[in-house]
Amino acid sequence: MNHLVHAATQFPTIVFTVLLGLLALYWLLVIIRLAPLELFERDSLKEDHMASTLVSLGFAGVPASLALTVILTIAAALTLAIELLVLRWLPLGLIRIPVGVVVLWATLVIASPVAAMLCQALHRGLHRYRPFTRRCLLGQTVVVTGCQGTGEQAFAVIDDEPNSTVKLLSKCDALPVQGERRVLVKYLPDEGAYRSVSEQTYLETRVRLKRLRLNHKNHHSTHYSTSH
Repeated sequence: MNHLVHAATQFPTIVFTVLLGLLALYWLLVIIRLAPLELFERDSLKEDHMASTLVSLGFAGVPASLALTVILTIAAALTLAIELLVLRWLPLGLIRIPVGVVVLWATLVIASPVAAMLCQALHRGLHRYRPFTRRCLLGQTVVVTGCQGTGEQAFAVIDDEPNSTVKLLSKCDALPVQGERRVLVKYLPDEGAYRSVSEQTYLETRVRLKRLRLNHKNHHSTHYSTSH
């Protein structure tokens, strides 16, 4: 037990120990209803923020707080195992800091896809509960089941979840078609509905944004190297 406590308070494990402690406090506040479940969520995926980043990593359909908890728990377990099995036996000295940074990065990289698979396995059950059916659904793929009136209002079901119905509101120039696969990109709290785009448009936009960010980074790097 002493070895476990000592390992949990060593760098890099202590980073996850602190973060998990904060998350435990947050979940306690959620349970007693002093903190919102959707603390890290936003109403739209348009801008860069934590929720949109997690959606791009495969965590669509689950709260960002839950995704973070799963990621950090897995990464913490891996880091603790590395500390107990490897790092504590090595005379690292000051080298522990750069080695620890590498371990932090590596465990997060490994934990992310594993956590995404776990969350995707859980999210069908989560959608049965009301708190998990609002902003948490942004990035989720739905299938249009029918339209009303002029077509600006429609209804859809979450992909592979026929009992999960959501309301879509669309602009006149982007009306949904029955049977079309669309992605929820914005939540409208006053209407309790979502804006959506076609799945193909969503995927093309993500690819285009990645290219723009990559070009921006390359341009910034080139500018920096030529000016120093």
